Amino acid sequence: MTTIAILGSGAVARALTGRLREAGHELIVGSRAPREDASVPVVGLREAAGSAEVVINAMPGPVSVEVLTGLAAELAGKVLVDVANATESDSRGFAAGLLYPGGSLAEEIQRALPEVRVVKTLNTLHESIMAQPDRPAHPPTAFLSGNDADAKKAVGGLLADLGWAAEWIIDLGGVETARVPEAFMLMVGDLVRALGPVPFGMAIAR
Repeated sequence: MTTIAILGSGAVARALTGRLREAGHELIVGSRAPREDASVPVVGLREAAGSAEVVINAMPGPVSVEVLTGLAAELAGKVLVDVANATESDSRGFAAGLLYPGGSLAEEIQRALPEVRVVKTLNTLHESIMAQPDRPAHPPTAFLSGNDADAKKAVGGLLADLGWAAEWIIDLGGVETARVPEAFMLMVGDLVRALGPVPFGMAIAR
């Protein structure tokens, strides 16, 4: 059993907590608005980060680096799973530009927190597919980007707990390989206009 903190209490946190609890992990949600009336403990961000072995960044991408940097002491030495995307939004709320062009949110987090083992994954999927990868008609792909091999192995184990088959997971390499998966968000608005508001994710056909 692993104690996992999810920083952020929105749709991504709700999608991940149930399946991870079913797999036997202890879940804590970190929020700026802690509350006691939740099935999973919702505590402050600092308490959540300090209590867990693995931390999932499910906060909005634009605030992630600033907030996580403030939690450097609590995060030191831990695996940080980054599932967020840092983009500028258009009038409809779709991504219109990258906040870190020529780079990625994952790289910025790793640069700001060199003692943290950052692994980027699940950011090319609608949150409803993250813990139900068998939901689409065709299997999606979960990418792994990070500098620490052991951290990526641990995250691969969590993906298996979420229902991901090994052949649906691709290790791209170091954290710099998160750039293209993060840029996938620039297609999402056009895809929604073409397909309608159906959950989808990126997949590699081979």
